[in-house]
Amino acid sequence: MLEIEYEFREKDLVHFNELRLASDPVMQKKIRQNRLLVPGVMLVFGLFYYVYYVDMMTTAYITLLAIGWGIASPFIMKIDLRRQFFDKYTEAEKKAMYGIHQLKIEPEHLLEKSPGGKHKTPWSDMLRVERHKEYVYIYVDIDAAIVIPRETVKSGDLKAFAKQVESMIDRLG
Repeated sequence: MLEIEYEFREKDLVHFNELRLASDPVMQKKIRQNRLLVPGVMLVFGLFYYVYYVDMMTTAYITLLAIGWGIASPFIMKIDLRRQFFDKYTEAEKKAMYGIHQLKIEPEHLLEKSPGGKHKTPWSDMLRVERHKEYVYIYVDIDAAIVIPRETVKSGDLKAFAKQVESMIDRLG
């Protein structure tokens, strides 16, 4: 059967989690609200200062702060979300995750050898295979996948491997 070997890195974990968040409508709504609602309220206060106190300097400061918040808040939220990703995992889990992984297609399951040990995932537990420009994802749950970065594949044919995994999931899943 087909087999591949690749290296899984920290940046691959970040990429997968950010991809999940980008497709999460609830999180995207929160980001938009934070980006628009907070500056909108600040601009209302600035307008109040201008109309009520005729204080152009304070209005200008509040307006600049609102614009700055609207521009900077997505980046600040992204940094905070990355911190939260890494806080989910203990150091032992990170050690078991990062490093050289080997995947081997066997008739009844997918065998994964990683720094964390050997894992056998039955074909019936897998959902689908997604191919992206830089990654191939083998979903084993709605929000969990085996992430294979194309650039770190050390041996094996990733294209043929992904096609074979997809056919095994369709046939035995």
